[in-house]
Amino acid sequence: MEWMAWTWPTAIFFLVIASLLALFTILGIKYPETPRMGVLRIETTRGDRLFITLLGSAFINLAWLGLVSAPQWGALIVCLLYAAAVFRWV
Repeated sequence: MEWMAWTWPTAIFFLVIASLLALFTILGIKYPETPRMGVLRIETTRGDRLFITLLGSAFINLAWLGLVSAPQWGALIVCLLYAAAVFRWV
């Protein structure tokens, strides 16, 4: 990993994203789902909700870095709550 100047947290981050994509692909094949209508009034599937969660989490982390002086672990907690809300209500 030194040739790319990666840190272990960065590698773990991308490993988690790749694992989530693989897991959702397997779930989509094994347990196909029909899209559902949520509070956004658009039809979403598991993959759509994962994308919305990842995109929103990126913005939460950027806002946390720019506006809050607390450690980044706080943003992780906010992102987990956001992900739970997206998968429950979107």
